[in-house]
Amino acid sequence: MKKASIILDRDYLIGRIDKRLFGSFIEHLGRAVYGGIYEPDHPLADELGFRKDVIQAVRELNVPLVRYPGGNFVSGFQWEDSVGPRESRPKRLDLAWFTTETNEVGLHEFADWAEKVDSEIMYAINLGTRGPMEARDIVEYANHPGNSRYSDMRIANGRKDPFNIRLWCLGNEMDGPWQMGQKTAYEYGRIANDAAKMMKWVDPSIELVACGSSGSGMPTFGDWELTMLNECYENIDYVSLHRYYGNPTGDTAGFLARTMDMDDFIRSVASICDAVKGKKHSKKQIHLSFDEWNVWYHSAEQDKEIWKQDKWNRALPLLEDVYNFEDALLVGSMLITLIRNADRVKIACLAQLVNVIAPIMTRNGGGCWAQTIYYPFMHASKYGRGTALQAIVDAPVYDCSDYENVPVIDAAATRGDDDSLTVFCVNRDLTEECALSLDLRSFGDLRMTEHIVLHHDDVNAVNTEENPREVFPGSVPTAAPDHGRVTVKLQPLSWNVIRFEKKPID
Repeated sequence: MKKASIILDRDYLIGRIDKRLFGSFIEHLGRAVYGGIYEPDHPLADELGFRKDVIQAVRELNVPLVRYPGGNFVSGFQWEDSVGPRESRPKRLDLAWFTTETNEVGLHEFADWAEKVDSEIMYAINLGTRGPMEARDIVEYANHPGNSRYSDMRIANGRKDPFNIRLWCLGNEMDGPWQMGQKTAYEYGRIANDAAKMMKWVDPSIELVACGSSGSGMPTFGDWELTMLNECYENIDYVSLHRYYGNPTGDTAGFLARTMDMDDFIRSVASICDAVKGKKHSKKQIHLSFDEWNVWYHSAEQDKEIWKQDKWNRALPLLEDVYNFEDALLVGSMLITLIRNADRVKIACLAQLVNVIAPIMTRNGGGCWAQTIYYPFMHASKYGRGTALQAIVDAPVYDCSDYENVPVIDAAATRGDDDSLTVFCVNRDLTEECALSLDLRSFGDLRMTEHIVLHHDDVNAVNTEENPREVFPGSVPTAAPDHGRVTVKLQPLSWNVIRFEKKPID
């Protein structure tokens, strides 16, 4: 059995965890909206047409923020299409995903759904094919109290009180050649700055996310951030990062090491933000919004066939990755990486939430079930609140195709506002258990309350509607800390959540 250790100290702090770190994403793409959250003919549809089983599954994830309505979709979106009487809303060809958008669900309906799942909206505006004027118009529509053109339009459409949307994305992946209205970094920086000024003049309380590179593999990565931020630094609040990982070759060891790349990506973008801060002699700190992240590769070939056979129809079953146990382990490590970087990453969105590369799947007219990745996200969202702690990890390492010195144990820790302590860790070893020694002496007398484990002997195991608990978390016996030290056994290839509380005073 391998051995590893973690030292934690109540004064070794990374930073306060913003609850929005556990956000998600609903785009008008595939069956995320139609057949996902909204299916008025379903037996479990509520009075507004939303599936109550999906609402319950989302509520259990405790998602505080949902990015909407895109994504690539937003660069061709006209927000006015999505408000007003449904019978008057136009059907539009969506050039992002080659489907037809009916606009049955728009801003008002989505806001109703967000309230049902206790989430706030992170609204993305179109800076691809539209501009600053349309951006300020939608802020006025959503947030201004009344007695103006667009706020009065909202009231006439049935919403007297403002939506009070606090967080806004200034477009989406504007560096990508796949994007409608692709721009150079300078072009985007200028239009983002103008939109930001006008939006904040309408509502000074809002926060704005500027588009960073679509990924660190983009040829303009780094230069994009430097150029863009030079134009809009003082008027924006966050820079976005997007990252998806895949394992088409079946290399489990290499796949589970991908978060080393994620960590480098975060540090690189934070460094660039700080370089621009220094150049501008600014006192303002720009934080990061990792507003698209997940595993995405399973459905690539399937989607090509769907587009060949069924282009331009409504709600095509696109990007419906079926996640296996191996994917759940990487998602767990990605969550660990976000927690470890909570001092700079304040917002993150698992992309996406229902059916489209999602933790929750549905069948039209049928059931709703949790995919394997649901459980690490649920655990992190539930127990990963409070303050992120600096975990000093000493573990064996391995080399793989793309990385050297990959720690076998990937870990993060949090201290809750109730003084509870949670350690999240993934054992990346394919075959060996690990005896993990935890040094928690600075926290006083603790008792271990729970050790949750997600493990399966088959990395390709999946959950289905017929067998929704094939990959499902369980608990193992807890150990009693001895003078602040305790050793726990980690199964090979496992996601672990180890929880501690203060011992009650007799």
